Amino acid sequence: MNIELKGRKAVVTGSTAGIGRAIAEGLARAGAAVVINGRGRERVAAALRDLRALFPKGEFTGVSADLATPEGAADLFAQAPDADILVNNVGTGRPKSFFEIGDREWTDLFELNVMSGVRAARHYVPNMTKRGWGRVVFISSESALAIPKDMIDYAMTKTAQLAIARGLAEAVGGTGVTVNSVLPGPTNSEIIRGWMKAAAQEQGITQQEAEQQFLRTMRPTTLLNRFATTEEVANLVVYVCSEQASATTGASLRVDGGVVRTIA
Repeated sequence: MNIELKGRKAVVTGSTAGIGRAIAEGLARAGAAVVINGRGRERVAAALRDLRALFPKGEFTGVSADLATPEGAADLFAQAPDADILVNNVGTGRPKSFFEIGDREWTDLFELNVMSGVRAARHYVPNMTKRGWGRVVFISSESALAIPKDMIDYAMTKTAQLAIARGLAEAVGGTGVTVNSVLPGPTNSEIIRGWMKAAAQEQGITQQEAEQQFLRTMRPTTLLNRFATTEEVANLVVYVCSEQASATTGASLRVDGGVVRTIA
């Protein structure tokens, strides 16, 4: 399958590192012009340098904006007013007991993980429908379906993304715009590598041993028995953004290594 995205412009939120960065690379490899986003100017600039070195003929734009706020979203839209492809990737989370999560932490996480995608879709999708072509992807998580007891707030935001994506797909049905969710499982991203490195140092074991321990204790249903790579997640996202995926919409697509025990 030859995925060709020349002439398409993609906005990938939270794309200076991790899964977002791998998605940006994948879309650029397929020929799309890509807008890179992050909160810090230095990280955005570094990502742009790396991507331009990898793809000398690629077209990249960098936008420093905190998408957890309406003001940050407005900055993004001012600098990247239109897009054919929107990947709502920006988000975060951390293990914490439900009983220790304060009200402000709940609302702050919701603003970043959920409202960033709501605002972006509300801005970009109308022009997609007018043109009769567009791709919107929400990067959710297997935690949206298999709720971890130590990240209930994170799981809530990821389940919310599934509802938004499905509802939006219904709203734009028949327009040529598709809306889907992609649900990664444990992935060797920047955030999780940091967690595993800290766990390994604390316990005096190797990082690989810490990863295997995490899978045994926290994701024992894994069929992959390792963390996915960011590229493996990005491969599915790039396909969903392609012309070849025109009949896939309103779907929740798992790239979770079999963590969620379901046949659906």
